[in-house]
Amino acid sequence: MLGAELEQETEEHWIAVSDLMSGLMMLFLLIAVMYLVIVERKNDEIERVVVLYEDLREELFNDLRAEFNEDLPLWGAQLGDDLKFRFTNTSLLFEEGQSDLKPAFSAILSDFFPRYMAILTSAKYRDEILEVRIEGHTSSSWSFAANSDEAYMRNMALSQERTRTTLGFLIGLNNVAHEKTWLRERMTANGLSSSQLILSEDGVEDADRSRRVEFVVVTDAETRLSTILQEIR
Repeated sequence: MLGAELEQETEEHWIAVSDLMSGLMMLFLLIAVMYLVIVERKNDEIERVVVLYEDLREELFNDLRAEFNEDLPLWGAQLGDDLKFRFTNTSLLFEEGQSDLKPAFSAILSDFFPRYMAILTSAKYRDEILEVRIEGHTSSSWSFAANSDEAYMRNMALSQERTRTTLGFLIGLNNVAHEKTWLRERMTANGLSSSQLILSEDGVEDADRSRRVEFVVVTDAETRLSTILQEIR
């Protein structure tokens, strides 16, 4: 009699454990399904944002190219499909080791920037643009620097001062004064020293082309995509 009772209790115990395990398996299965649904929705959202971003970038690139294509060779400038507007003719930009704009560069910026702003602040783009960066870049060299670290830090200070000088000049242009609030909310000056050198085809630093000023557009699509990816992780 006692053995039968123990056997029944043991059987009931394993039934309870089995029911618990089944319940946990169903819970884990439900969590897995929910996760897959969320990931699928996020993937759809990522695809949608990427398409919007690519379309926006293509349209903006085409509008900038149509506006400035004839000016680029005159200014020693290039427009990349990454929307970076690069001024690389060092003879026009700054004196060596100095941060004051050369008269030639001031004249170029006075022509370029109001037209550039007219495109960025048009109804098609103004609400999609989060930031317009002025980036200053240098070569890796610095005369009489004791070592590469000193050269890097001196070039960092120089590139930062050059971008601040450029920003101050642009903010002061009368024909962009009506967009000064938009500019102050989005425009930044970033000195990058020699952190992004331009290399020749054989991998050697191109010192002249590395000394440049770039205008970089950051769109809202890039930020939305970054937020989605962080949520998935």
